[in-house]
Order: sequence, then C-alpha cells, then structure tokens
Amino acid sequence: MKAARHAPAVTSLPIAPQDEVAHRVRRYALTMSIRIACFALMVLVQPYGWYTWVFAIAAAVLPYIAVVFANAGSDSTETQAESPLQQLEATTPDPVVPPEEPRIVTIRETREDLP
Repeated sequence: MKAARHAPAVTSLPIAPQDEVAHRVRRYALTMSIRIACFALMVLVQPYGWYTWVFAIAAAVLPYIAVVFANAGSDSTETQAESPLQQLEATTPDPVVPPEEPRIVTIRETREDLP
C-alpha cells in the first residue's frame, strides 16, 4: 500500500533562488566594503600603532570570511513550516438590529393649489 503524499505548504518552501543569490551577493559586497575600509584606515590613521595591525589582519582575513558566508547559502536561516490546517477563531458577529420603519412623507397637490 502506498503512503499518502502530502503537498508541501507554501510557507515551508525554501527561499526563491534569485532572492537567495541576491542576499548572498549583498552580504559579500558588504564584507568586501568593510575590507576596503580596513585598508584605508590602515594607511590613513596616523601615527601607526597596534591598531594598524588590527586593520591589516582584518583586511587579510575578511576575503576568506566573505567567501565562506557567500557560499553558505541560506542554511543558517531556519524556516518554520506553518500548518495549513491551523484555523483562526472567528469572532462572534454583532447582533442584527432590524432597521427602523422608514418615515414616508407624502405630498399631495390639487388643482386648487396651483396659481
């Protein structure tokens, strides 16, 4: 006997490939921008001291970190599946109030009222 196959819920599907690539490119560009800033700070901050070495090490290590994070994909983000069977409780409707009787105004004209 075959097991019944259930269609996946839309909320449990992974991120679209285009969105994932765009996210990875943004993360890589941000990390490499920080690397460029470290290079600039390493050269421009005077007098040279221990922080120059910190900027140099950061500029040397950031490309590796950027590539690892860019290739990691969306494995680090968890997607929580929502049950399509879960239902929200409905609020109780307001009681229906019958409409009031409309007031009717009748205008009657006779020939005697005409000028």
